[in-house]
Amino acid sequence: MNQTLFLRNLLSGISLGILFLLTSCGGGGKQDLGGELVGVPDREGWQQIVPYGMVVCPSGTFHMGQADQDVPATMINLNKQVTIGGFYMDETEITNNEYRQFVLVMLTDSSHLGEEYIMKELYPDTSVWVRNFSHHMGDPMMEYYFAHPAFDDYPVVGVDWFAARKFCEWRTNYLNTYRAEQGLFKMPRFRLPSEAEWEYAARGGRDMAKYPWGNPYIRNAKGCMLANFKPGRGNYYDDGFMYTSPVASYFSNDYGLYDMAGNVTEWCEDAFYEAAVPTTWDLNPTYYDDNEPRKVVRGGSWKDIAYYLETGSRTFENRDSAKSFLGFRCAVTYLGRSSGAEF
Repeated sequence: MNQTLFLRNLLSGISLGILFLLTSCGGGGKQDLGGELVGVPDREGWQQIVPYGMVVCPSGTFHMGQADQDVPATMINLNKQVTIGGFYMDETEITNNEYRQFVLVMLTDSSHLGEEYIMKELYPDTSVWVRNFSHHMGDPMMEYYFAHPAFDDYPVVGVDWFAARKFCEWRTNYLNTYRAEQGLFKMPRFRLPSEAEWEYAARGGRDMAKYPWGNPYIRNAKGCMLANFKPGRGNYYDDGFMYTSPVASYFSNDYGLYDMAGNVTEWCEDAFYEAAVPTTWDLNPTYYDDNEPRKVVRGGSWKDIAYYLETGSRTFENRDSAKSFLGFRCAVTYLGRSSGAEF
């Protein structure tokens, strides 16, 4: 190549580069990319953050279903090997104080919903402490559990499936509105975990584990209870708490998740179906049915026996039911590579 031709090509390249920069900086009009396939500009710099209060649940394969005998012979949790994509999950159940932030923001900006709707549909139903149990002195809990700062770090209860999903929607908008103001890309939405995700997270990488801490006991070597539940008939206090406990009062599992057994049962996204395990696909299985009022709940609670604390135990509540033993936590899908212990 002679010198004249080299200089001509160099100048041509420089001119094309300058034109590309000018047109890609919002100069108005159609962008001139020189006829080349170079991709859409200004889409670099994406980095998914770990949302505050969440932990990593890396992609993996596990055996979903019972890890011990099916005591009531339900035949609804037979084993099946499935693969789960990476996601983030709240390290604890949503607390009273976190849910209070949601309620207060919604009340401040209630123009599109109305204050009456928020108080009726989204505010925790504190009467559950009286209604859920016959001949039980639940009035002090009804009066103080959500309102008093003594219970700020306890899991919110009295929230039905619809309100839990509304919380996830609000949390998504709350974060992404801020990110948009900072010129950042949106984060994936907060949502309720699928039943499979919940069980996978509860096991914490221990395939076929009976409980989040492993097998097979509910006490450690020192005789201390490993979760907040009902150890025996009429016995609610051996674990240290009569009702719920402050979140993270017991050891976490290997993913860093607390209270995946006991304290409060947790809402999942899935509709409940007895044959969901063999019916759903073996990659990120989720069972949707808008006509099914029963929704999956997992993990057992302060008023449940140890069977319901098992990672493979399945049960449900009606989606419009609010209970004194039922709460939730959120999940977020990870966008990117599908493997690795760290994202």
